[in-house]
Amino acid sequence: MADRLCYNRGCGNSYNPRENGEDACTFHPGAPYFHDAYKGWTCCEMKSTDFTTFLNTPGCSKGKHSNIKPVEPEKITGNLEKESSPEEVVIRAPVQEAMKRPPIDTPLLRLNPTIAASLKQQTLVAPAASDTGYGETGKINIGESCKNNGCKMTYAGPDSNLADCTCHPGVPVFHEGMKFWSCCQRKTSEFQQFLDQEGCDIGQHKWVKEDTSGAEIECRYDMHQTASHVVVAIYAKKYDPKISYIEVNPIKLRVHIYFPLEKGSFDLETELRGIIDMNDCSCTMMGTKMEIKMKKAEIGLWTKLEAPKIAKPESKVVEPEVFTEDLRVDALDLEDVDFSTPKLQLSEAARATRNIIPDTRNIEPEDVDLDDL
Repeated sequence: MADRLCYNRGCGNSYNPRENGEDACTFHPGAPYFHDAYKGWTCCEMKSTDFTTFLNTPGCSKGKHSNIKPVEPEKITGNLEKESSPEEVVIRAPVQEAMKRPPIDTPLLRLNPTIAASLKQQTLVAPAASDTGYGETGKINIGESCKNNGCKMTYAGPDSNLADCTCHPGVPVFHEGMKFWSCCQRKTSEFQQFLDQEGCDIGQHKWVKEDTSGAEIECRYDMHQTASHVVVAIYAKKYDPKISYIEVNPIKLRVHIYFPLEKGSFDLETELRGIIDMNDCSCTMMGTKMEIKMKKAEIGLWTKLEAPKIAKPESKVVEPEVFTEDLRVDALDLEDVDFSTPKLQLSEAARATRNIIPDTRNIEPEDVDLDDL
């Protein structure tokens, strides 16, 4: 009888079924396990970190050889006690609907700002009348310097207006340690050399400062936010905190900043992207900027500060058509004129006379009876 292969764990030898006694096979009745770099058998305490040593570990039990493969244990992943504990069904809370957007004309609430000490220390006194270039009599002061950039001429009398003004029409630029004028681009790293640069254009002298009263001043502003708050920062210096104010309603922000030195103001009025709690808003006025902190009525992030503007369809006014009859002939089209020769036709009386007169063109002389004429 042919030998058979034993499938007992730890044996793997061939055996003769006729010589298969009770103590013929030495094997491991348990299953192998691998844990924390150790390899071993569940039936005995013999374990090793070397895989070869694990395979060569002799069996711990004796019995008959078997050619039937042992049943592999079921691999269980996840919760090992899933049969004993019932499956939990988690019911999520329903998605909260968005808040109804209030009307834009909701009454505004003026915030009470916190004024920092750095802003209180700034000098907000307007320049005196003599600084403008005019004297007490309203005339230009002798020795008044030209207000154009780069010009070093001083006023010596009416004849000074006839002299050419060599100046820079551009603005000063300071970038990466270099100083230059935007009109001529002559760069230098020394500030005194920058001031001594001769003008690149010729114009007229300006002895008096321009009056910028009531001018609109541009200020840079941006925003940063968290899930619960949005902060708007407006960068400004030397503004009057007593005249400046901030007003809000649930979807609107209005800011007015007054600059006494320039006698101008900056105004910002925008519709907010989301809804805020106007009773939980604050404002801080500092020497270099103004911060407005607003609490969101709904948790989330805004893509922008301003609400998207919806373009309204333009309504076209249809004007009634007025038909006016024009009797004048501006041009004559020759294609409408018939130049063909008209065909002549006989009248009714001529046709009757023609029918009475016989046709003698085909009559021979011998056929004519003189008595009939």
